[in-house]
Parts: sequence; C-alpha cells; structure tokens
Amino acid sequence: MTTYVLREGKSVKADEAFLAWTSGDLDRIVAAFTVPTNPIDRHVLLQSIVSLSYRQRETPELRPLCVDVGQIHKSEFLNIAPHLKADMGGIMPRVTTFPKLATVLTEETEYDRAIEVCEFAIAQGLSDGTAGGYSGRIARIRKAKIKASAHGTSADDGLWRGPAP
Repeated sequence: MTTYVLREGKSVKADEAFLAWTSGDLDRIVAAFTVPTNPIDRHVLLQSIVSLSYRQRETPELRPLCVDVGQIHKSEFLNIAPHLKADMGGIMPRVTTFPKLATVLTEETEYDRAIEVCEFAIAQGLSDGTAGGYSGRIARIRKAKIKASAHGTSADDGLWRGPAP
C-alpha cells in the first residue's frame, strides 16, 4: 500500500524520511538522515532525532548526536522555515530543537553557543513555550555562566559545593 501526505498543498508519495520519523524508531530515523526529502519532512526528521536523543542524552553516544543534529537543523532552518510556515497556513509552529539544543549546550558549559542558539531562535520569531521565552532562557544561561566562572569550574562538573557533610 502506498502512503501519500499533503505537503505545501500537494499530495506527494511518502518517502523514507516521512516513514522513518513517523515510526518513532531512533535507529530508523538516523538511518534516513541522508535521504533526500522535502523541507517539511527534513525538518521533522531532524527535530525527531534531536528530541529522541535529548531524552537519552546521558547515554554517551546520544549526547553528541543531539548536539550535532541540532546544529545541522539550525544551519538548515533558514531554508526550511518558509516551507514550514507555508505548510502551516502562515503560522510558524513551535520548533523544539532549539530549546533542547540550548539546554544540552548549557549542560556542557558551552554557554556562549547556547546563547547564540537562543538569539537565532529569537531572530526567527520562535517561541520556546516558556513564560520567559528565549530572553528568559538567555538570562538563566548567563547566570549559570557567571556562577560557573565564579567557582572557577563548570556548573555541571559534579563537585560538591554545599557545606561539608
């Protein structure tokens, strides 16, 4: 049976990128990473990899996957955005890649890179779905950066900072 999907007002045959991201299977989604596809399915494929690897970011091989694919999604987003907006009736949907990428970069003490991701999202008119938005996220990242530099270490280095036991 052939599956068709509506993309930018046209019915098109579903390709492996679509079938992979709808499967929810991270291995299949990653395997479809290089499959040529339309911008909408490329966006959802990349966002799916980031989301699934983000949930398992404590797994050593998945944390870099989350960051690398998040950066790729960011680099391709300017091309994807007009198609995404057109496909959604002129409204830009919430893009979950960027808050997740900013979180992982902050956890890795890559504060400036995390802030740059947030600034990029702001420039694209995106929301992160929180009350403070990306501006609030930037403020929290800057606070974490100051705290880490005051201690002379990263914020997530595992060192005990409380009173002696």
